[in-house]
Amino acid sequence: MPDSQPQPPHSPSAPPGPPPPPAGPSPAPGSSDVPPEPAGAEHAGGAWGAGEGKAALLLCGARLTDGRTVDVRLSGGRIEAVGTAGSLGGTRTSGARVDLTGYLLLPAPAEPHAHADTALSADEDGPVSYDPRDVQRRATEAALLQLGHGATALRAHVRVGDVQGLGALEAVLQARRSLQGLAELTTVAVPRVLTGLAGADGLAMLRDAVKMGASVVGGCPDLDPDPTGYAEAVLEVASEHGCPVDLHTDADDPARLSRLAAMAGGLRPGVTLGPCGGLGALPPEVASRSADQLAAAGVTVVSLPQGGCGGVDRRGTAPVRLLRTAGVRVAAGSGALRDVSNPVGRGDPLEAAYLLASRDGLRPEDAYDCVSSAARAVLGLPEVRVEAGFPAELLAVRGDRLSAALSLAYSRIVVHRGRVVARTSAVREYCNSAVAAELGLPRQGRGELS
Repeated sequence: MPDSQPQPPHSPSAPPGPPPPPAGPSPAPGSSDVPPEPAGAEHAGGAWGAGEGKAALLLCGARLTDGRTVDVRLSGGRIEAVGTAGSLGGTRTSGARVDLTGYLLLPAPAEPHAHADTALSADEDGPVSYDPRDVQRRATEAALLQLGHGATALRAHVRVGDVQGLGALEAVLQARRSLQGLAELTTVAVPRVLTGLAGADGLAMLRDAVKMGASVVGGCPDLDPDPTGYAEAVLEVASEHGCPVDLHTDADDPARLSRLAAMAGGLRPGVTLGPCGGLGALPPEVASRSADQLAAAGVTVVSLPQGGCGGVDRRGTAPVRLLRTAGVRVAAGSGALRDVSNPVGRGDPLEAAYLLASRDGLRPEDAYDCVSSAARAVLGLPEVRVEAGFPAELLAVRGDRLSAALSLAYSRIVVHRGRVVARTSAVREYCNSAVAAELGLPRQGRGELS
């Protein structure tokens, strides 16, 4: 059951950390693989919040995916050193350390496909409110929820034009500013119509959105009367401003997808498509040909393993293995987060990786790569490895193997720019059981349950 430990106090000179992130789903009774949370970060002499521009932070006794147990020293927002456990101690880090005994240390995941303006709106009465204050609150809360799961960087698709104008974008950009130091939030401007007379306003709004601060241009060509003309307009604006492109499409029309791949080829800094659930419904030979065209054009596909972010009739998923075999870079995201499209979304990158492994048959390492290295590449962020010199964007998950972490990742410690920015703890307890004692099973608990 969730362990609601009080959070450590923040130093007055340090930026405030986030409120305690929501814990993962309540674990069912009957497991003993989650020992009590270590006191490391709570009694680390300022480790919580220590980081960039401050004394080095030492992560002690972490397990890596290759089986090694190491200490990792962070300084200036980067990994300064990685050594065998116990080798990096000393006065330099004596005041700031986190005990990661029992944790698996990973590069932090990223969220490449979120919908910040509508997140957490499923329970609202009536239509979704686009009042800027409501959008900012929802976007901030959603980002903190996903940060608690480990996503230190997020890309949010935000609608522009129509009744909301640029208000929703401004609200998400304000959320982005308020999250500085905790997570990196970037925005994709998503106009509805861009062609014909009706599209003139949308095209002007898209250009204004880029000037306002949207760092990616996107949209949904499937909803425009002229999908190819829509894509051409988006690519033109992106070329004008040197922006990446991120288009929301089901990719269920191979001829249209072929034209889009031809237009996207060579565009820098790149084109991303998602969730491409319709591609999986095409005949295998047609889907394979489309995948080859996307690979040749250098297009990235963002899959949403939970089933897309449209209506219930659009819950297909991209054929991840086929795309990867063709050489397409595939990232994975969470998509809708408790909105009208999906009232029960979790916004958890590790859930996306779990689904890729359990349903699509990817190795756990490849599945996690889709939500970490590949997702970061979509966002234009540098690669992260648990090696000296790389950015200190890390996720510590209770467990000793990646497969176990993807299965039962309830306890997590998140590091962004070299400092601990979020913790989630979970504890399992059992009643006093003679069977457990007889079999010598590991036990955990704060007291006996009767």
